[in-house]
Amino acid sequence: MSSLFEPVQAGDLQLANRIAMAPLTRNRAPNAIPTPLMATYYTQRASAGLLITEATAISPQAQGYADVPGLYGTEQLDGWKRVTSAVHAAGGKIVVQLWHVGRVSHTELQPDNAAPVAPSAIRAKTKTVLIKDGVPTFTETSMPRALELEELPGIVQDYRHAARNAIACGFDGVEIHGANGYLLDQFLKTGANQRTDDYGGSIKNRARLMLEVARAIVDEIGGGRTGIRLSPVTPANDIADENPQQLFDYLLAQLAPLGLAYVHVIEGATGGPRELPDRPFDYAALKTVYRKAGGQGAWMVNNAYDRALADAAVAAGADIVAFGRPFIANPDLVTRLEKNAPLNEPDRATFYGGGAAGYTDYPTLY
Repeated sequence: MSSLFEPVQAGDLQLANRIAMAPLTRNRAPNAIPTPLMATYYTQRASAGLLITEATAISPQAQGYADVPGLYGTEQLDGWKRVTSAVHAAGGKIVVQLWHVGRVSHTELQPDNAAPVAPSAIRAKTKTVLIKDGVPTFTETSMPRALELEELPGIVQDYRHAARNAIACGFDGVEIHGANGYLLDQFLKTGANQRTDDYGGSIKNRARLMLEVARAIVDEIGGGRTGIRLSPVTPANDIADENPQQLFDYLLAQLAPLGLAYVHVIEGATGGPRELPDRPFDYAALKTVYRKAGGQGAWMVNNAYDRALADAAVAAGADIVAFGRPFIANPDLVTRLEKNAPLNEPDRATFYGGGAAGYTDYPTLY
């Protein structure tokens, strides 16, 4: 039986163990530029088999929160090079999560104070983070405008370009953020997509943009360095679909031939309950669809895992288990899990924005 602490292959990525650090937005990149402090933060956690960075904007339009990093400007790339070099020097593997927030943004965060973009002009009933006088403030999102058909190829190219930049920065690969109610998820799901063109209506049409993005990135850097994150039923950022099982079965069957390194699935509500009675979903059936369609990527599971749940998941066939919030307060989480040691409790007041406090100053066992 496989162990959580044994090596695993994920596409081209040989990982030292089956523990991944999930993406965690921390709002510590002023002007969207990664800082030396971020290099310290990720390096402290490099014992994870795979580090997945905080969500990183592929373009100025893709930004939706204050002080989150980007991957489209020279200073941003230079900042990320420092991060990847430090992580690799510590023996770690790191991929960057590519992000376009779509409608989950605010005019203050958009170029020229423009409206955020979306598949349809439907406002998300959620909040984003603005930073006022150094203080993070949760603020209602702005009303978006619907993207024109002729704008969509440009967004696909932004993803392709960001993937190329990622490899140039030294990342081991990328993760496509297709989850949590952001742009690709908005196109996918009926609750946010009311289009009547080739990107709306049928499941095939709503999945089109995500698949175009995935194919473009695979064409650019190879499937073995490309992962994707999905959240079939999370209500995060006011997202829902009327038939998620059929939708995601179709999507995974289409992703299967791309030779992805891994598929990262959030089970239940992101950061919330693993089971949603009003949104039932069969994750084992989804994995079966992917495998039957020829998908060989590692299967990564995520949401509220502890050591016992992770052991059970690996025993049941999961290849990788992603941990989120436990990594915030426990840079040596791998060691603590292996030794069944107590975990530090995270300071929620320092989750978003700030400096070293609550970021790089948590104690380790040794």
